[in-house]
Amino acid sequence: MVNKKAEELFRLHGGQLRMSQALEGGTSRSVLYSLRDQGIIVQVTRGVYRLAELPEYSDPDLSVVSLRYPRAVICLVSALAFHDLTTQIPHEINIALPRGSRAPTLTQPPIRHFFFSGQTYGAGIQVHDLDGVLVRVYDPEKTLADCFRFRNKLGIDIFLEALKSYKEVGHTRPGLIMEYARICDVEKGIAPYLEAGL
Repeated sequence: MVNKKAEELFRLHGGQLRMSQALEGGTSRSVLYSLRDQGIIVQVTRGVYRLAELPEYSDPDLSVVSLRYPRAVICLVSALAFHDLTTQIPHEINIALPRGSRAPTLTQPPIRHFFFSGQTYGAGIQVHDLDGVLVRVYDPEKTLADCFRFRNKLGIDIFLEALKSYKEVGHTRPGLIMEYARICDVEKGIAPYLEAGL
């Protein structure tokens, strides 16, 4: 009976729960471990469980990172890949966290974190539902501004390829890119590239 109640709690939350949510909902650790040992739930990552009957995640890396770090925003090359604006295959998940956050400790999938402050962190966030997991990703325009801002770490070629892809898929919002460039303090540097590329 206790296990059935816990299963219902999972169903009420789309089939997945953080341990803290399960405990707040009245499920004990021993019940969670019992459900796991019976194969009713699986551990996705430390402290996150989901019903075993659910289909596999379409993008398990983004799902795990988003479940483990709800304040993380997919950024830079990972966001370019999410928006199909690069041919680069990310070997790690790039995430932005608010300045002052604890550095993430997740080793699988590999992640690279960047601390953003104020509007640099908060501007341009989109929320996408991937298989019931809310994944926060910077929109294409904010991602372009960020890639230009980090061009010394990423390489200018990544930004130029993304700008070209952005234009080819029919995006034409240079004003929005400039707005984000102002927030990222790269307005003067990026302007000639936008004029030439868009």
